[in-house]
Order: sequence, then structure tokens, then C-alpha cells
Amino acid sequence: MRLWHHRSVRTRLAVVSGVVMALMCIAASMAVLFTVHETAQTYTTRAVVDTAERLGYASVHEPLPPMMLDEAVAGVQVIDRGGRIVSTTAGIAGRPRMADVRPARPGPQVLPGECRSPAFPGRCVTVAAFRVPGGADGHVVYAADYDVPWHVSGRLLTTLACITFALSVLTACGTYLAVRRALEPVDAVTEKLATITATDLSRRVPVSKFRDELRRLAEAANQTLDRAELAVEQQRRFASDVSHDLRSPLTAMRAEIEGAMLDPEHADWRATGTALLDSLDRLQAMVADLLHLAKLDAGAARPGPERIDLAGLAARELDRRPRKVEVVRDLMPGVIVTGDRLSLARLLGNLLDNGERHATSKLWVTVRQEDGEATLDVQDDGSGIPPEYREVVFQRFTRLDQAREKDAGGTGLGLSIARQIAQTHGGTLTVEDSAVGARFVLRLPAAAP
Repeated sequence: MRLWHHRSVRTRLAVVSGVVMALMCIAASMAVLFTVHETAQTYTTRAVVDTAERLGYASVHEPLPPMMLDEAVAGVQVIDRGGRIVSTTAGIAGRPRMADVRPARPGPQVLPGECRSPAFPGRCVTVAAFRVPGGADGHVVYAADYDVPWHVSGRLLTTLACITFALSVLTACGTYLAVRRALEPVDAVTEKLATITATDLSRRVPVSKFRDELRRLAEAANQTLDRAELAVEQQRRFASDVSHDLRSPLTAMRAEIEGAMLDPEHADWRATGTALLDSLDRLQAMVADLLHLAKLDAGAARPGPERIDLAGLAARELDRRPRKVEVVRDLMPGVIVTGDRLSLARLLGNLLDNGERHATSKLWVTVRQEDGEATLDVQDDGSGIPPEYREVVFQRFTRLDQAREKDAGGTGLGLSIARQIAQTHGGTLTVEDSAVGARFVLRLPAAAP
């Protein structure tokens, strides 16, 4: 299937190339016509001058007959001192004198482009007037020939026009065929892309065997399809995880209500309400996390220009929280970063929540600055995270088995939100080696003093 868009591209390029070739051929033809015209006109001028000189010198030795044979030029006249025509060629016999000029001294005088000669009405001629030296009573010999037209000859003009037309058509056809062949891979890519749907992103466009622009286009399209397939898969997995995690508190709430409804007179409605509130708190926390993730994905939660003391922010966050475990602080003052205070506070809060959830009895919080980089460490004394799961824990709705055993109320979104906040601030959040427990390290660019 050939798409009209590509056909129109081929047609436009063919027309443009044909027009360009036609213009080039016209310019070349004009140059050829000019050169040939000048050469032919020079030849004509030389011919009339030679004829006038030859007959002039011949008349010195012997008078010319009243009726001369036709020469190679259009006409010849011999004028005496009194202005009478004493000799002429048969072709212009009976015509008036072709020119009134009389050279002041012996020798030829050329009158180019004479278009008002009485002997050649309606025609432009080149006239050569030759004053006979010495004898012959001051006779003047006139020789004239028709000027060369701008097109030199009809045959030459026709030939150049045919060459221009042929080259223009050949160029347009060649361009059309070349572009059609060059766009065949684009047609193949377009046809393949047209068959790819959101439900089937596993297909890929064909890649040209030549390492050219079309190959790079196909490779870029395949890379885009790879990213789209990954994004769709992540969205599917995300939707599945959301539905699963939302189902758990909803199921618990339904079970509490159904259990109480079975025996409403003896049901402990206060305990039922408390259980429902716990499930609602979990739902509310999950919805809040999902909304924050949506803002981060959309780029709405961008860091502001505020200068923030990282140690002061960590100290205030620790002071306002009820302590579940012992917290050891090592906060270097004067570590300044630039960003959004609320977002960084949320990041720190998520790390502290995670650390307290997995700590056995102690939590270490450290802030320092090294080589222009601000670093915040949150380390617990829990069971730690195996190396193969250190990236997995940052995926959405990911909760390791030990996390579920310690606390079944988490959403599995805190660490993912924390990493995205770090990335929007130009930093990183990773799990690094530690002697005990899990050690989360946040690195942010330090602000200039």
C-alpha cells in the first residue's frame, strides 16, 4: 500500500527537480544562444567588411560593371562622388542607396544594426562603407548583410528547446523513481506502525540493512516502541497492584461490617468502628500517595528555588515525630540545598517511617557535606535488605516479606515517592552497604554559599 502523503512528497520533489533542471537548461541555452549569436554576428560583420574592401580595391584597377553578380552578402552598391549608384548587385537592383554615410578617409567604416536602410525596408542589416583610396573619383563601396536574429536560427532554437524538455522530463522521472525507492523503507515502517495497537506492542518496524538516516529512523521508532511497551506494562502492573492493595482494606472493612451485622445486638460497634477507621486510614494514605505520585509523574511537583538547611530540616522532622525507637543524630550544620521544603520533608519522613518500621531498637540519621554534595543517611539496625532487592524496594507497591511481617499497613509507595523526589531535585536515593540493617543514602547537589 502506497500512502498518498509519500506519493505527494515524491511528486513535489519530482516537479521541483524538473523545474530546477528546466531553469538550468534555459540559462545554459541562453548562454549558448548568446555565444553563437555573437560569433555569427562577428562573422557577418567580417564578411561585409571583406566584401567591401575586396570590391573597392578591385575598382581601383578596373571599373565595376553596372550589374554585379550576387555576392555572399545581401547586397553591394558602388556610389560615385555625386551620390549616384553606378554599380549594384542584382538582388537589390533598383533600390535606393542603402546608406548616406561617406567615410572621411580611405578605409572601411561599419554601421552595425542599421534598421532604417532604404534598400532593406523592415530589416536590420550591418553595413560596411569602404572609401576607395586613390583613383575611382572618390567612389564608396557599400556592402550589407542581414543581422543575425537573437535565436540565430530556428533549428538551433528548436534543438535547445527539445534538449531542455528532454532533460527536465528525465530529471523529474529519475527523481520520482529515486525518491520512491528511497521511501520504500518509510512506507514499510508506516505500514508496520499502523498495525501496532495498544494491546499488542510487541511488534517492531523493519530495519534497513544500510546504515543511513532511514535505519536510524527505524531504530528510533523501535526504541520508542520499547519504551511504550515498558510504560504500558508498568501501567498494567501498577493498575493490578493498586487494585490488589485497595482490595485488602476494602475486604477487611466488609468483613468487619458483615461480622457485626450477623449479630448486631451483641456486636462491639466501637471495636468495629475502630477497625473501620484503621482501614480507612490505610486507604486515605494510599490515595494520598497515589496523588503525589501522579503529580511527580506529571512534573507538577517541581523543586522550588528555596535554600534549605538539610540538617535543620532533619532535626525539625525528628523533633515533631513520636519516637518508636532510639534515634542517634549526627547532623552537620550549614549543609544547604536548593529545592522544595515540603517535598524534601516528605522524602525524609518516608525514609524515617521505613527505618522505624524495620529497626529493632535504634536508628541513625546523618547529614554531612563532601565535595560539593549534600548527603543524608538513614540507617536502621534491622535485618537489612539483600543486595538483589536493593532496587526492587523502590518499585511501586513493592513490599518484601519481612516488611509485611513487621507491618501490614504500609502502602509500598513511600520509597518510590522518596526516590522520585530525589530525582526531581537532581539527586539520587540508593541502598548502600552497611555493617548492620539497611542504609538509605540521599545525595543532593549542595547549594553555592
